[in-house]
Amino acid sequence: MMIFRLSLKALAITVAVAALAGAAFLLARPQPIESAVLGADWECSQTAFVLTTCPPRVREAIPAVETSRKDAIRATRG
Repeated sequence: MMIFRLSLKALAITVAVAALAGAAFLLARPQPIESAVLGADWECSQTAFVLTTCPPRVREAIPAVETSRKDAIRATRG
């Protein structure tokens, strides 16, 4: 079995590559941004200061079971 010893230069290169990879990872995360042009119905995010995406905001859905019960109660009262 061979044991490789890292030289100081190889260790410095490894640390530098790890630091650059960490910085790239932090920059690549989507960051929420405000879009006054689109209004409150849109949720925008920007990735790495380059790519901006703006999907519509997801509204809270009402389960179908609750709406069918309300409709049934209204129909019988009526």
